[in-house]
Amino acid sequence: MTARTADPGAGATAADAGATGAATTARRVSREAEPSDRGPASSPKLILANELGNERIPRRPLDADAFFFSMADLVLNGGKPLSGTVTPSGNKNSVLPILCATLLTDDPVELRNVPDITDLDKLVAFFASQGSNIDWDRGKGLMKVDHKSFRSTLSNAELPQEMRSAVLLYPALLYRMGRITIRSNAKGCSLGVREIDPHLDVLSSLGASVDTGEPLAISVKGGFRGARHWLDYMSVTVTENFAMAASMARGSSVLINAASEPHVQDLCKALVAMGANITGIGTSMLSIEGVSRLHGATIEIGTDYHEVTTFLALGAITGGEVRVRHSVPEHFDLITRSFGKLGVSVLHEGDTAVVRRDQTRIIEKPYTTNLLPKIEAAPWPYFSVDLLPLLIALSTRCEGTIHFWNKVYENGFSWMPELAKFGAHVLVSDPHRIVVFGNRPLRPAVVDSPYVIRAAVALTMVAASISGRSVVRNAEIIKRAHPRFVENLRSLGAELEWR
Repeated sequence: MTARTADPGAGATAADAGATGAATTARRVSREAEPSDRGPASSPKLILANELGNERIPRRPLDADAFFFSMADLVLNGGKPLSGTVTPSGNKNSVLPILCATLLTDDPVELRNVPDITDLDKLVAFFASQGSNIDWDRGKGLMKVDHKSFRSTLSNAELPQEMRSAVLLYPALLYRMGRITIRSNAKGCSLGVREIDPHLDVLSSLGASVDTGEPLAISVKGGFRGARHWLDYMSVTVTENFAMAASMARGSSVLINAASEPHVQDLCKALVAMGANITGIGTSMLSIEGVSRLHGATIEIGTDYHEVTTFLALGAITGGEVRVRHSVPEHFDLITRSFGKLGVSVLHEGDTAVVRRDQTRIIEKPYTTNLLPKIEAAPWPYFSVDLLPLLIALSTRCEGTIHFWNKVYENGFSWMPELAKFGAHVLVSDPHRIVVFGNRPLRPAVVDSPYVIRAAVALTMVAASISGRSVVRNAEIIKRAHPRFVENLRSLGAELEWR
């Protein structure tokens, strides 16, 4: 991401294995909401309260159609090598917190390379309902944000539902309002419950008070205060909330065991472009000196390395040659090595990532002969948990056996029965570990996607590699992260459509 200031574990053994866009204006959101986010995922609902008390103030109702969606299926005729060149979109996991951070200033902010994703529709609709002006040219990926008319005194305003990133509004809303109330029964998505306790912990350390009950009340009297905090685990959104709140705090703050994913770095760089004072970006310790105000900036949303990896994996699993522009090579050291364990070579020619035609797809055997080869995923700089489903899908087309270990989500492998419908052989060792027996005969199938973006993509990958017609039901969650998924795959030669 570039920014310019606008204006002042144990391994499994071999024995175990035998067991379009035109410009739109946010205040008149003209595009019909995409039917892609309906499902069990949700963030705690916020009720914005008057800073002086709990008085209910009339508000303009939100358009429910902007927040609730039906699901659609992907129909594929697979078995064709996918080849060509693709330009990935901006990073969903960067643009959402950055857009939330724009609420920390009344100055205009311009965002570039903005992906046209459904989660942004919800956030933009919420801001518009509060009086913000947002001009979004979807075709150019350009968004101009102006919050000077944001109505901070409104109460009982509904935040976008089925969108985890709503939690990223906590710091800015507290900064503007001083008090919010939230529902404590967080649900999360199919990967597991998304708890709010770590968010409340960091806000409390920075001077917020939390009153228990239902709903919970969070208040900040006199603004945030600098603090030192050590996270229990490297949470992306908790780190991002700390960075936003600490940037506006009085005094110095330090966060230890901070998340350091590229999208966390993008948010921190965006805050710096807006006038924040943050050091240690990209490391596990952030040091932040609070400032009195943030100003406007022009911010370029970074390329989504998840999408880069997705297109490379699609090329590899179908036997084609795919080139992906605007990759960031320094993000790919471990990703490239992980592909290599599956017999797939990923190259970089400048900022273009390439997977060549007809890879060997033979799983590497470790030097420790009584252990299975292993790919383990955990918070960055480990191999990304979000990318694990892509390599699981790829491994079903590779020769050999491999162990995958998800160290984060307790329900990350719930979609294995759907993979088995294609004929894949997978042993679920426990909620966090599986063993894939590769290169078994696969057949077309009708499968049901869970409410997990990368699992839906992974099932689509397998379907694309099999000759014949397959259907991935409820796959439109893919649009939460891949705004032109079908169009890009068609440009590579895939035959698929939404139904």
